[in-house]
Amino acid sequence: MLKLPKSIKRKKVLWGIAGLGSFAETGFMPALNLLSRARLLSVFSHDDHRAKAFADKFGALHHFDDFDSFLNSGIEAVYIAGTNASHFEQAKKALLAGKFVLCEKPITNTSAEAEELHKLASEKGRIFTINYTYRYHPFIQKAKDLLDNQKLGKVLSIRANFNVDLLPGSNFRYNRELAGGGALRDLGTHLIDSFRYLLGEITEISGYLDNVVYKADVEDFATAVVKFENGSYGNFTVSYSSKKAINSLEITGHKGSLRIDSLIGMRYSSSKLTLSFEGEAQKVFRKRANKLYRLLRDVNNSFLKHTQPPINSFDGLANMRVMEELEQKCKLQKNS
Repeated sequence: MLKLPKSIKRKKVLWGIAGLGSFAETGFMPALNLLSRARLLSVFSHDDHRAKAFADKFGALHHFDDFDSFLNSGIEAVYIAGTNASHFEQAKKALLAGKFVLCEKPITNTSAEAEELHKLASEKGRIFTINYTYRYHPFIQKAKDLLDNQKLGKVLSIRANFNVDLLPGSNFRYNRELAGGGALRDLGTHLIDSFRYLLGEITEISGYLDNVVYKADVEDFATAVVKFENGSYGNFTVSYSSKKAINSLEITGHKGSLRIDSLIGMRYSSSKLTLSFEGEAQKVFRKRANKLYRLLRDVNNSFLKHTQPPINSFDGLANMRVMEELEQKCKLQKNS
C-alpha cells in the first residue's frame, strides 16, 4: 500500500470564525473540535475583547477586530457566523481572497446579494457552502433515498413545523436591519432548504406573516403553502412564540408515508422515524445524531480535497428567492 508522507497525512484545514455569537461558541466549536483534520487559527469580532476571550477559550492563535487583517492571518477557510446583514460583504471579501467559505443561513439579506455571491463563486471557481444542517441528519438522508427510489410512490405533500420560543430583546434576530426578517428567514429557511433537497424546486409559495404573540419589528410567525416543480405540494409553519412545540416533518405519498419526530429544532436529541408502506407493517426507528458535526466533517473533507460540498451558493440564492416571494405577497396583502 502506498503511504503518504507524514506532512500530507497530518494536513489540517486552518479555520477562521467571523462572528462570535453563542452558536459559534456552543455549537460550531464543539463540533469543529471533534475533527482531527481541522484547526481554529483566527477569530474576528467587532468587539476586540470578545475576540480575545473567544481565542483564549478555544486556543486560536490570532484574534482581530479588523476583517481584512483576519483574512490575511493564514486561514484557509472562513465560517461566517455574524448577523445576517454582515454575510454579504464578509463572504464577498473571503471569496475574492481565495478562501473556502462556510456561511450561516440565510446566505444574505436580499436575493440580489445572494445572486452576486453565486456569480462570484461560480465565475472564480470558489468553494462556497451554507450551514443547512438538516440535510445531514441520517433520517433526512433516508427520506431522500426513499423518495429517489420511488418507495413512497407519487408524493402528494410534505408538511413541517419549526416552532421555538425566542423572547424579543437584544437578539439581532428581532432587528430587521440586521436580520432582514423574522421567523421566516431564521427558521423557515431551514424548512425551505429541506423541502427543496427532498422534493426539488419550489415554483409557487403563498401564506401569511404575522405577530401572533410577540409584537416586534419582525414577524414572530409565518405559515406557507408551496407547490413543487414535480407537482407535489407542501406546507410549513415556523414561529418564535411557542414554549412547548411538537415539531415534525411528514411526507405523504401514494404508496406510503413517513414521519420524523424530535429532529427539527433539536440539536442532539434522539429522533424517531416512522415508515408506513402499502402491504407492510409500520416500522419505527430511533437515532441520535449530531447533524452539525456530520456537516462539518463533510465540509472539512471537501475543503481538504478542494471539492464543492453538496450545498452550494445556488441553494442559498434559491432559498432566498422563495422567502422574498412570500414576503412580497404578504406585503401586498397587508397594503391592499
